[in-house]
Amino acid sequence: MGSEALAVLGAVGEPTRLRILALAGEAELTVSEYVAVLGQSQPRVSRHLRLMSEAGVLARHREGAWAFFRLADGAPPASLARDILAALDRADPTLAADRSRLAEVRAARARAADAYFARHAADFDRLRARHAPEADVEAAILDLAGPGPFRALLDLGAGTGRTLELLSPRAERATGIDLNPAMLGVARARIERAGLRGVQLRQGDIYAAPAARDSFDLAIVHQVLHYLDDPARALREAARALAPGGRLIVVDFAPHSHEDLRTGHAHRRLGFGSDEVAGWLEEAGLVVARRRDIAPGADQPSALVVSLWLAVDPRRAADAPRATEIA
Repeated sequence: MGSEALAVLGAVGEPTRLRILALAGEAELTVSEYVAVLGQSQPRVSRHLRLMSEAGVLARHREGAWAFFRLADGAPPASLARDILAALDRADPTLAADRSRLAEVRAARARAADAYFARHAADFDRLRARHAPEADVEAAILDLAGPGPFRALLDLGAGTGRTLELLSPRAERATGIDLNPAMLGVARARIERAGLRGVQLRQGDIYAAPAARDSFDLAIVHQVLHYLDDPARALREAARALAPGGRLIVVDFAPHSHEDLRTGHAHRRLGFGSDEVAGWLEEAGLVVARRRDIAPGADQPSALVVSLWLAVDPRRAADAPRATEIA
């Protein structure tokens, strides 16, 4: 730990790097966002970020052409860096000015997300109106998830971030993964508006998710499978990320005949039968514990039925469901 401590102290023991440490404690930021807040050149800021990353103070991940930096987790260097961060004086004029400029950066990020969402809001609204009431679906998700608290939550296909907003208050940490950078921007703005901590967003392919094996005790795949060529493969990937005894919630449409969703909204599949999804989950090594259908209201006779499955990793006997739990 001695050499690690010296590396951390060297990495943060400089005025600009202390400012970076304080900003990393507030938000996950790109290089250009650090440049905007710090008022320094991109090469200089990049050098500081690289040094802090090499010392284990910051974690870096790439999202398309952008690189994001946040406080690292877990390891002793990260723990020491967080102790140093806690000792900083938030009333310091330089740090206070940085937070003010950070608020402007966040506002610009939110405006960009709003603009994207505004361009596509009509599509989202039309799709929501075509299936069972969203409030009923979300209530069912919360019921299947259980009260928590969960150590780690994984949302595969995070989209606008609504599912993370719904479930992450029950989790110590949450990770949302989506392939679309614009949708990640919408999700990031939503998470920041909600004031949620411990939520990370990552660009990644659902077939090869940037999520460590055996790391999450709750995962969800919400309204994603119908876009995929190989849904079974995506569920195997979700199962790979579950810790022993972990739970996976799958939400998608029941079989339907709305062909326009295929031609106009890129749906590969027109819903899924119960046995089909259950078979994929069992092939992925999970046990199907519960299944629910959410039917549309009487005022939506032609709307789509939403189906939900809860599957459990059986590797810990205490968490394996009893036969009477299977509906």
